[in-house]
Amino acid sequence: MTPPKDTLAWMYEKMVASRHFEEEIETIYMEGKTPVFNMANGPIPGEMHLSNGQEPVAVGVCAHLNPEDVVTATHRPHHQAIAKGVNLKKMAAEIFGKATGLSGGRGGHMHIFDADVNFACSGIIAQGMGPAAGAALSRKLQGKPGVAISFIGEGAANQGAFHETLNLAAVWKLPMVIVIEDNAWGISVAKETSTAIQCNADRAAAYGIPGHYIPGNDPLKIYEVAGEAIERARNGEGPTLIEIETYRLAGHFMGDAEGYRPEGEKDALFAKDPIPNLRQLLVAEHGFADAELDAIEAKARGEVDEAIAFARQSPDPKPEDALTAVFA
Repeated sequence: MTPPKDTLAWMYEKMVASRHFEEEIETIYMEGKTPVFNMANGPIPGEMHLSNGQEPVAVGVCAHLNPEDVVTATHRPHHQAIAKGVNLKKMAAEIFGKATGLSGGRGGHMHIFDADVNFACSGIIAQGMGPAAGAALSRKLQGKPGVAISFIGEGAANQGAFHETLNLAAVWKLPMVIVIEDNAWGISVAKETSTAIQCNADRAAAYGIPGHYIPGNDPLKIYEVAGEAIERARNGEGPTLIEIETYRLAGHFMGDAEGYRPEGEKDALFAKDPIPNLRQLLVAEHGFADAELDAIEAKARGEVDEAIAFARQSPDPKPEDALTAVFA
């Protein structure tokens, strides 16, 4: 299943937008945090987890989704939020903690929520799986359209919520796809030292559902496999488990010294950067001209720059609103 040309252009645009967004966030995040790093300082306080390198997972899956489809993501959510169509200006403002943010600046980057496109994420490992299953169940019971996609990391496959959700999703034949982003590292712990099975997709057999492993961080292969799984879910045939090999080009969080990585690993990963690789493929095999891709890149970067400017210029929340939307 080769994506049509307009879909390929969309995939490339969203990958470029995600990368440029995070590069801008990375620069701004460090303001006020040097020469001594203190995550409480600067215009973006707190932790920051970047998804640089993992963009193919987001576009390969989300290219098949509609606004009524539900996505739950992890603490590393920007690429998926952008691919799902989350309002970029409001997302940037939320990350800056501004009143114009998606949640009025209350949630920050690990709790992005956009009801308009049914997107949510959480900083708790595997936490999004249960809500995604609930959304899938509600649609099935009400006869409403829509599937649920739960993105998790490979470390989340060792959580109880992973197995509980897979079991119920299989029992109830929910319209759901679970996507594991395998970047080989759970914070600083290598997958091979924390997980008893080499391929988490093999765990699907225990629940009687299909399992697929996609190597190489390949957006076109992800598109193909995800498309089949999502179509299966839409047809009432139940859930699918997909594990995707992807690459975390940054540390677990901003400020991570990454001393746990073997020497040369980062250089090898940057040599496989999926964005220039996809651009080269689009020119060589899919009829794109360099000028056409340059225009796509300029559009994506321009929208990101507008979003960042909007966030910087937005007002801070009013102190008297601190307890608004807090439920006791």
